[in-house]
Amino acid sequence: MTEQIGELLAPYRLMMTPGPCSIDPRVYRAMSTPLVGHMDPWFTEMIGEVQVLLRRAFQTQNRVTFPISASGSGGIEAAVFNPLEPGDEAIICVNGNFSERMAVIASRTQSIIHRVEAPWGRTVDPNDVRKMAKGRKIKFIGVCHGETSTGVLTALDEFRKVADEIGALLVVDAVATLVGVPLDVDRQRIDLCFSGSQKAISAPPGMSPITVGPRMEEVLRTRKTPVQSWYFDLTTTMNFWGKDRTYHHTPPISIVFALREALRIVFEEGLEASWQRHRHNQLALIAGLQALGIDLFVANPNDRLPTVTSVYVPKGIEDLRVRGQLLDEFGIEIAGGIGPLKGKIWRIGLMGYVSQAKHILFFLAALEKVLLDQGFSVSSGAGVGAAIRHYSHSHVEPAAVGPRS
Repeated sequence: MTEQIGELLAPYRLMMTPGPCSIDPRVYRAMSTPLVGHMDPWFTEMIGEVQVLLRRAFQTQNRVTFPISASGSGGIEAAVFNPLEPGDEAIICVNGNFSERMAVIASRTQSIIHRVEAPWGRTVDPNDVRKMAKGRKIKFIGVCHGETSTGVLTALDEFRKVADEIGALLVVDAVATLVGVPLDVDRQRIDLCFSGSQKAISAPPGMSPITVGPRMEEVLRTRKTPVQSWYFDLTTTMNFWGKDRTYHHTPPISIVFALREALRIVFEEGLEASWQRHRHNQLALIAGLQALGIDLFVANPNDRLPTVTSVYVPKGIEDLRVRGQLLDEFGIEIAGGIGPLKGKIWRIGLMGYVSQAKHILFFLAALEKVLLDQGFSVSSGAGVGAAIRHYSHSHVEPAAVGPRS
């Protein structure tokens, strides 16, 4: 019991995972800002700036827009618990671990949850949702915009169209996509959208930005039963983030500081520029990986998530040995597969601050060395060379979210 615990000295990592990711030094500095009370007038005024920045990030005018004090999984819980009441029916599109999580959380309500599934690595077919909804009164359709367990991006517009046809709301998990992938909540008429601070925003984990549209706000206002969760009840949480700033709980003050700075940096660059950077850098990464003889997991290029690239572990290569050597020798962390893909794929995150050419070239060089050590035959400099050629010769067209409705 007399053992002395030493000073906390964490190693530096280049975190190329599906989240959390490495963050800008300016965000670290913001976290070291002296604490103030969460009811301090300075703080309650400052969080209004966070809300302004989040509305810009979501591209919305929604009144109810703020960060929940929780991880992205807390955002999922808030998104399904708030609209669902006993006897309601909802459709959840499941094509990976985190869309599966939405369905599992929703099943813990006293509602009827219908799952529409697609194989991991593919998107759910909107027509299958249409068929499932036939003859049913569906309250909302839940869709994961970016499924980080597989690296799949789902186009949202057709799901909005189906929701309109059946008179349902649209709930979107944008944990892995907000500010890294084109998303326009108002234009795409998303009724509830949530994200996570530790992904493309490049802030520490611990907050889940959420925005609630007018149709969903009316559903919450007219609920006949209390929300199943006290903590995630948006109608009461919003009292703190609303104009009255009424106490609800103590938010993670230092992470709010970090979130503000991370969002400020996003708009210093520009939202569309951020989208283009993420897509441009992913294409460089893909060029390098393919030159090393590594196969992509998501077959359809249109379905590839710009913030997370998934690839097959090459035959004869041990997943854990490669990831362990990358971490120990180069300080680079990438993620393995989860669920049915455990040991079969690697997931490489290019989120926010990490999505830079210097990080991609460093990673490709490190991966080549590790693969050679593991007995995998690669041409010297192939990966780095392919990525450099991409940067030298490519032109990125503006990213788009689709036509205005």
